[in-house]
Amino acid sequence: MGAAIAYYGAKAGLDITVLEKSELASGTSSRCDGNILAIDKDPGFDSQMSLKSQQLVHQLNKELEISFEYRNPGSILVCENDEEMEAANKWVRKQQEAGLDFRMLDREDLRNESKYFADDLYGGLECKTDSTVNPYMLTFSMFHSAKKLGAQIHQHTEVTNLKLEANGEFRIETTNGVFTAKKVVNAGGIWAPRIGEMVDVDVPITPRKGQIIVASRQQPVGLRKVMEFGYLISKFGGERVVDPITEKYGVALVFEPTESQNFLIGSSREFVGFNTKVNHEVTKTIARRAVRFYPKIADMTVIRTYAGLRPWTEDHLPIISEVEEVPGFYIAAGHEGDGISLAAVTGKLIEEMINEKETSIPIEPLRLSRFKERVTLV
Repeated sequence: MGAAIAYYGAKAGLDITVLEKSELASGTSSRCDGNILAIDKDPGFDSQMSLKSQQLVHQLNKELEISFEYRNPGSILVCENDEEMEAANKWVRKQQEAGLDFRMLDREDLRNESKYFADDLYGGLECKTDSTVNPYMLTFSMFHSAKKLGAQIHQHTEVTNLKLEANGEFRIETTNGVFTAKKVVNAGGIWAPRIGEMVDVDVPITPRKGQIIVASRQQPVGLRKVMEFGYLISKFGGERVVDPITEKYGVALVFEPTESQNFLIGSSREFVGFNTKVNHEVTKTIARRAVRFYPKIADMTVIRTYAGLRPWTEDHLPIISEVEEVPGFYIAAGHEGDGISLAAVTGKLIEEMINEKETSIPIEPLRLSRFKERVTLV
C-alpha cells in the first residue's frame, strides 16, 4: 500500500514522505502470494474494484522501470462435486452479468489444463483477466519509481506518536526524528489500528494468519493459479464438507507457479493474534489438501514454509477513506489477502482523494464510517 500510494502520489506531483518502521516489503508483502485476482471476489463492487486494479497493474508493467515478473495467464477454480458446480455456475453468471471475462470448465478442460489433476474432479471455472506478479519486486519497483519522482523513503523509522496540531498540521514523532505533514495516510496494514489509536480513531482491523508451502517444480504441474471452489467458502466464512482439521485451520487449495520454476501451495486462515510462527500441523493439512487435488505431487520436494498476517475486516472490504473526525487523516488498510491485488487501485484512489479529484471507482463502500453505521443500525 505504501509503495502504491508513494508512486501514484509522487506521479501526481504530491510531496510524499514514506515512514517505514523496518525494511521495505518486510511485512505482509513478503509473506504472501502475488496474485491480481478477480476470480475470488464477490460479484459487483468487489470484482469491479479488482478489475480496475488489474488494468492499472497492466499499465504499471509498461511504465515502471524495474520488472516485477508480471504475467497474465488467467486463473481457475476447481470443483469437487455437483453442489460446487451448481454454485460455480451461479457465480459465473453473476460475474458475466457484471462484465467480467468468466467461463465454466468441464472435466475435459481440466484434463487439458494439467495431467496432474485428480481424475474425480468435476470441472470448474476460469477468469481470463487474472494475473500474477512477484510481490517483492512490485513493491520495490513502485518505490524505485516513486523515489525518482521525488518521494522521500525513510526505513527503520517507526512512528511512536502522531498528533494533529492547532495549526492543522500533523506532528509525527518517530525513532528517527520528528516530521510534519499537512496530510497523513495510515497504510500500516495489521498495525493500522495502532496508528489510529494515536489520533483516537478506531480502525477495525484484526490480523489473520495464513501459511504457504514453497515446493520445487520438478515437473510442469501447472502454468497458472488454481484454487478449489471451497476457497471462496473458507474466505467468506461459509460451511464446507471437510474434515475437522481442515475446517479448523480454514485450509483450502491454492496453487501458484512462480517465474522461478517453483510453486506456492496454500492456504490457511487463523485468528492467532500477531503470531507468525509456522504451525507444522497446518503445513501437513495444506499438503494433504494439495495432494487431494494433485495426487502425483506427493513425492515432490518442499523447499520451505512461511506464515504471514492478513489485515482482516469483517466485511472483507478494505478501508480506503478519509477520517471525518480528523481532517487530513486517511486510512488505506484492511485488504486481508488482497493487498497485492488491490494495491494499485488503492494507491490511485488515495492520490485522487488527496487531490480532490473524481475517483476512479466509487469510494462509498470503502469508508471507515460504514462500521460505525452498521453498529448503529443493529
